[in-house]
Amino acid sequence: MAKLNPRKLMEQAIEVMRESVSEPRADGKASPLVGAVLWKPDGTVETACRGELRDGDHAEYALLERKNRDKKLDGTVLFATLEPCAPGSRRHPKLGCAERIVLARIKKVWIGIEDPDPAVDRKGIKYLQDSGVTVHMFDRDLQEEIQKANKAFIEQALEMAAAAREEKKPKTITLSLLESAFATAETKDFSTEAMKQYRTIAKISDTVGSPAFNRRLVQQGLLKQENGQWTPTGFGLLLFGREPRTVMPHAGLLGTIHFADGTEEPKDFDGPQVLAPELALQWLRDKLPNPIERSAARRQLVNEALFELVREGVVNALVHRDYAIEGAKCQLVVTPDTITVKSPGRPVEPVTLEQMQSFNAPMLSRNPVLHYVFARMELAEERGLGLKSMKTRAEAAGLPLPRYAWEAPYLVLTLYRSPVAAVRGLGGEVSEGLSKAERAGWEWLATKQTVTSVEYAAAMRVPNRTALNHLKHFSELGLVRKLGSGPATRYEVTRP
Repeated sequence: MAKLNPRKLMEQAIEVMRESVSEPRADGKASPLVGAVLWKPDGTVETACRGELRDGDHAEYALLERKNRDKKLDGTVLFATLEPCAPGSRRHPKLGCAERIVLARIKKVWIGIEDPDPAVDRKGIKYLQDSGVTVHMFDRDLQEEIQKANKAFIEQALEMAAAAREEKKPKTITLSLLESAFATAETKDFSTEAMKQYRTIAKISDTVGSPAFNRRLVQQGLLKQENGQWTPTGFGLLLFGREPRTVMPHAGLLGTIHFADGTEEPKDFDGPQVLAPELALQWLRDKLPNPIERSAARRQLVNEALFELVREGVVNALVHRDYAIEGAKCQLVVTPDTITVKSPGRPVEPVTLEQMQSFNAPMLSRNPVLHYVFARMELAEERGLGLKSMKTRAEAAGLPLPRYAWEAPYLVLTLYRSPVAAVRGLGGEVSEGLSKAERAGWEWLATKQTVTSVEYAAAMRVPNRTALNHLKHFSELGLVRKLGSGPATRYEVTRP
């Protein structure tokens, strides 16, 4: 069997994507650019792009049905730049591309980006996973290329949301029970303040409570219209409900500050979750002193960067948590050295903890409805986890890079409040085993992902031999991992 080179095939799919043919549309909607590549066990490759053989034909349809309909595709691997459409997303009786992939008995698929339509977002992926297909996402830098090429399509899809679906669907794909209407809830359960903020920040022209505004909420998965009544969904109550925990006890954000004098202050953010990040941030601003730095300007930079990291961490926790885990809540815990944000649930498949720790995880949402609203509120990146900006902000402020860890049932994000906190965070035994110079070295290393011995020597102003000895000691303690050999050697900071 030929050797599979995923990166090369991802790049080829993007090249093919750029050849897509936009079909003429009376409604003026932009067509996505989509490329698909089919790798076969003998090493041969076939490709297709959207509209290649006929206006409007999806790339996967052209590739599987028009070019390989009579071929056995067992063992093949598919690469597609856009999430395959889910069952029920096309006009009946047309099959969704995800269904065609399953019927073709393809067992491994690489996907570029999610379909940005919030009504179908990630449902094609889930259908594949539920059908026994292993799904991987394209590398982050390639995802950004796809997004850039599809800017007009993505903007239209997010703005127009989802069109009403056919009443009869072959199969409904459900990501969460919170998509359903809550029979005992009413629109009056929504917070007027939260709805007004959403309308203002998202630049929605329709008046809150108007039929047009409510239809928009239906399209976004926040309301259901049944028997002439507007009924909030679980996601709607979670985001905008005055008291979401009355129907979802595991909702909300629990905050606790542990002060240096041994006292603590709890604070629960039980109201509309779209307001929780800013309320939590204001609480911290009022309670926490500025980090100790030499200049007022430096203090301000570090403090603002830290609060921005907290905001992103809290938003990620609320957006990407697993709401099926009912025995745990999102938590914000502050100590003199760290701020940790705990979110119930592992990273959503196929994103891995290792990818999150490297700040290079593919863009993927567990709860697209929540993600869409937080993005419109300018509290989250349009797609993805905000990991890149987390890394950039920490580096710019000279703060240690954030650390992700799994502590069942929580995905835990640790933010260090100062460089020296990274040393104390190692624990007494490890910290005491470091020399004074090595402690200073670890403060600097904690702000990096990978370094060379030359970079370390220059930053610490020590001879290269000393730098090598320090790095060797860090490696023995499991603080760094040696990559490569000879002049190309680099040291990856593992942040235990």
